[in-house]
Amino acid sequence: MSVEDTIEQQVKTHPVVLYMKGTPQQPQCGFSANAVNILNACGVQGLFTVDVLQDPEIRQGIKDYSEWPTIPQLYVNGEFIGGSDILTEMYQNGELQKLFEEE
Repeated sequence: MSVEDTIEQQVKTHPVVLYMKGTPQQPQCGFSANAVNILNACGVQGLFTVDVLQDPEIRQGIKDYSEWPTIPQLYVNGEFIGGSDILTEMYQNGELQKLFEEE
């Protein structure tokens, strides 16, 4: 299975997927920690995370897949939502909470 197939399978199989550096319990960068904190504040259950530091192919592959240069990256119902800055903005204006209420 190619890296793209693996990523596709992850984002299509799980309702909420976060590609991040580290784990939710031990984020390895401030942006990943911020994303986890926002998702926790939204009450997201069943978050599926992928630690890109464990797999260089996934780390590059997710950037190619989304055409987005940075990590973390959030996917909801197979759709790319954005990175830390976009999550922060969406959370502050209430858009992100609405997205999870609909789910």
